[in-house]
Amino acid sequence: MIKNFKWLLLVSLTFVACNSDETDISGIEPEVPATAGTADFSKYVALGNSLTAGFSDGALFAAGQNNAYPKLLAEQFALVGGGEFKIPYMNDNLGGMLLGGMPILGNRLVVLGFNPDGTPNIGSLPGTPTTDVTTHLTGPFNNMGVPGAKSFHLLAPGYGNIAGLLSGQSNPYFVRFASSATARIIDDAMAQNPTFFSLWIGNVDVLSYATSGGTGIDQTGNLNPATYGSNDITDPTVFGQTYSGLLDALTGNGAKGVVANIPYVNTVPFFTTVPYNPLTSSLIGGGNVAVGDATIDQLNASLYGPLKQALSAFGAGDRINLLSKTKGNPLLIKDETLSDLTAELTAAFTPTLGPTNAAFYGLVFGQARQATSADLVLLSTKSAIGAAPTAADSGLGIAPPFPLNKFGVTYPLQDKHILIPFESNKIKVATDAYNVSIKSLSEAKGLAFVDVNGLMVKLSVGGVIFDDFHMTSDFLKGGAFSLDGIHITARGNAYIANKFIEAINATYKATIPLKKAKDYQASYPPML
Repeated sequence: MIKNFKWLLLVSLTFVACNSDETDISGIEPEVPATAGTADFSKYVALGNSLTAGFSDGALFAAGQNNAYPKLLAEQFALVGGGEFKIPYMNDNLGGMLLGGMPILGNRLVVLGFNPDGTPNIGSLPGTPTTDVTTHLTGPFNNMGVPGAKSFHLLAPGYGNIAGLLSGQSNPYFVRFASSATARIIDDAMAQNPTFFSLWIGNVDVLSYATSGGTGIDQTGNLNPATYGSNDITDPTVFGQTYSGLLDALTGNGAKGVVANIPYVNTVPFFTTVPYNPLTSSLIGGGNVAVGDATIDQLNASLYGPLKQALSAFGAGDRINLLSKTKGNPLLIKDETLSDLTAELTAAFTPTLGPTNAAFYGLVFGQARQATSADLVLLSTKSAIGAAPTAADSGLGIAPPFPLNKFGVTYPLQDKHILIPFESNKIKVATDAYNVSIKSLSEAKGLAFVDVNGLMVKLSVGGVIFDDFHMTSDFLKGGAFSLDGIHITARGNAYIANKFIEAINATYKATIPLKKAKDYQASYPPML
């Protein structure tokens, strides 16, 4: 029996061996050796803002810096002659920052648990950070990404001067590793004599305006960025001149490089997650539909009905509709582009409310309307919906009384909470102008170009396939964006790095291998 088994085993092995010689390998592509093509990656320097630095989950922390797309690029460049890639690491994975022992920046966001309705409870990771801005790091550093930097900040002397922190003239992240108090980011980059560079800058030139709800100023026509506020939109001419100057400096010694354009804000979950019409009976009733239905009846009778009637008398009845019990109702918002009917509403409500209360109603609802699908509700506004406005919100030195004590329901969300179409259009016009400059200037220099805007559009309208993963821009579950709704995850960084590599390979005839999606996580756990 044993002899027969051995004979059968020998026959089967012989059969396999004979057949293996006849295996068809015509469909297997040979591995392409990694080559640098016409580029020299021996000294790679990355310039940009938070996206370049590795910012994620609302903070900069060591693990995020390790997964920043420039770090991932440098790892692949090392296969084709790339050199050391130094990073100005944060001290820990908390992500907060101190100034002389006092907190000035918060820790990264994590999922702390779940709310009663089953949604994640997102908040700052507890703990005291150990990164103090007064502890200076000695460079040079290859990753010159500085969170919060606008395009013109890369050319600004003193942007790393600790003396300018309180006035907002400097940036705490650059203060940590600037070569001197008067150094410019571009100078510290060029002092390393880079042979290759990446430049992804311009997002913050519109993003700070967008995330503030449009509270800043569109500075188009103002060519002096020294007069800009932190939430202002950069003049497109200033951006173009700045970008041209950056590319002239970076290519002045013959370096090659890759640049990327700027995504539309309506492709990232910070602006697309919170619906414009979340006010269901359940939400209004605190989870109790019956209570919500009764509250809707009361609101229609005491507020929405009288308000619509008064507005209709002034030809503005379309601003407000009665609340429905069967579907989600739109948020109540202030729209500063509407004609101000404060005086008219005050007069209309005086007979029933008295002059004092009528004046208050007039001020509150003079430019109020219900939101539409064209309005973008900020992710940060979610916690404000239904919350009580403060005395500062009213502008009258007193907190709004009942029933005007619920943001978005009985009191309009303010400018800081939402982007109305007028503001969104300003952002789009500026973004388009910046992207025209980026494309034309990079083409003139023969640089590799990455259409990140196009990539983000794809993520937002169905997603992309990254190896075995389907990534979308959906908040929390899409895999591409972190908990802050703006910055990308480790896996998102790997995807972006691959798009940079593809552009580099195509432009410089290189054969740099790509990153694998499975090696990068879609979220960071609380414990790292």
